[in-house]
Amino acid sequence: MDINLKEIESAFYSDGFKLGMKVCEAGFEPDTLYAAVAEMYSSVDGFIDILTGFASQQEQPVHCKKGCEWCCHQPVFAMTYELDFLNYFIENNFDEKKKSELKKRAEDKKSAFGFLTETKLLNSKHPCPLLEDGACSAYAARPMACRIYLSSDVNSCLRFYKKPADNNNIPNLLNLPLRAGRMMNEGFKAALKNHGFVAKEYRIEEKLLEKD
Repeated sequence: MDINLKEIESAFYSDGFKLGMKVCEAGFEPDTLYAAVAEMYSSVDGFIDILTGFASQQEQPVHCKKGCEWCCHQPVFAMTYELDFLNYFIENNFDEKKKSELKKRAEDKKSAFGFLTETKLLNSKHPCPLLEDGACSAYAARPMACRIYLSSDVNSCLRFYKKPADNNNIPNLLNLPLRAGRMMNEGFKAALKNHGFVAKEYRIEEKLLEKD
């Protein structure tokens, strides 16, 4: 497979920008925003499916699968519009009991992280509020950061989970999905900024608790 990283980054940035422009042209109407975020995710997911299929053919399969949750215990950051989409999904798919349980887990995670320094925060481990029985309870609406975090070695993830402060314990992540997803988000964010909407970054639990 002949891969030109710069061309891929440029294409995903451009696609993200176009989706962001749709939102701007619709006056930031919520339904248009949610549809655009869903389309952004679908595009990245499709790209990842192609990559993982090729990797399997080369006998270098991605080790991420349902029930493997080592990465679901670290801080996850996402943009305002992503977390608005996540809250929209939760509102329309979770019953009141499940929403209440989710809020409690979000409070627990926010309390666990407290006012940690950046280094300590990034090395902290506490289950994501969305984690249930080894899987994401809002998988269809999970943020970009979760979608593009793909490992080629589950043991590297386990080592990072157990000893995050050890600089030798770095998950073996696939670079191409990380770059593509980040650039698509950058394009989307840039389009919104050009029209006066500055998207900010939050941890998942912060926005889940802000919803009320």
